[in-house]
Amino acid sequence: MMRTAVWILAGVVVLAALGLGAFVFHTMTYFKRNMTAVWRAGFVEKQVIIAGSEINYAEGPDNGPPLLLIHGQAVDWQNYARVLPDLAEQYHVFAVDCYGHGRSARVPEKYTNAALGRDLAQFIREVIGETAVVSGHSSGGLLAVWLAANAPDTVRGVILEDPPLFTTTLPRAEKTWNYVDLASTAHNFVNSGETDFVSYQVRHGKFYTLFNELQPRLTQTVLTYRAKYPQEPVKVFYMPPVMNELWRGLHTYDPRFGASFYDGSWNDGFDHADALSRIRVPAVLIHTNWRYDEAGILMAAMDDKDAELARSLIPDVVFVKVDSGHGFHFEKPGDFVHILGDFLERLP
Repeated sequence: MMRTAVWILAGVVVLAALGLGAFVFHTMTYFKRNMTAVWRAGFVEKQVIIAGSEINYAEGPDNGPPLLLIHGQAVDWQNYARVLPDLAEQYHVFAVDCYGHGRSARVPEKYTNAALGRDLAQFIREVIGETAVVSGHSSGGLLAVWLAANAPDTVRGVILEDPPLFTTTLPRAEKTWNYVDLASTAHNFVNSGETDFVSYQVRHGKFYTLFNELQPRLTQTVLTYRAKYPQEPVKVFYMPPVMNELWRGLHTYDPRFGASFYDGSWNDGFDHADALSRIRVPAVLIHTNWRYDEAGILMAAMDDKDAELARSLIPDVVFVKVDSGHGFHFEKPGDFVHILGDFLERLP
């Protein structure tokens, strides 16, 4: 009996060790494995000068209508790596780095929705060369709205993946998570005199307070890694890929981009409701999970009222409510690919 118990305990320990090892392997190698699949699918990274500023982008094989992917704040085009190989089987995919992200230019004078939207419209005209389906995530979704409303000659259809509609405008923005966390931290960093935003963000970002007792250890882990490998994105072996993806994006992120959401300049010349009402192409609006915290801060891009208002303003829209965090395409890539696959049937 005693011997049996010992063997059972040993088995449990071995299984736990194997599980932990698999988790560490997964979280430390997810990016390399995802990107290997992207390159094998035929994607090539390129650069182009648009209106005097360099845009870095990746182009896939020509297997269908053009699809422009616009990432959200603090990541880059490679954030789409989990969906790119499958999307490339149905579309001719172009995935850009927005200014201030990845390998694209740092041009603070263009950190507004309208200015960046104008250059992306020109990117479609000069590089893609025909109307494209435009899919934007988060702030990239706001750019997709601008393109569909203000550059209709470039857009064939639009997918809005959990965009922060109505919630980035002041004073409403002050009660949103993006404002109290990333936008405020970026604004304070710009005026701090410090030079490494990753180290500053882990010490001052409100996001880390969500980890409660783990916060001191996590902060020290990030700072230690950053000091030892300043030229590499931070990787923390005990955190899941979604967290390591955050640090990977922040490595090349220009905090002046985030500061534009703090002072409201991001929305200069851009009225959300008016732009939505002027979309004349087939559209999909994807809304992820949301909640308010005890202080009344919106812990999401939109609440149900925001999503319903947006839905009511777009003439030809399919609304999709998903059980996912904000990074839907990263968290549930199969579901995202399925939505874009179905969208092909609605294209004029």
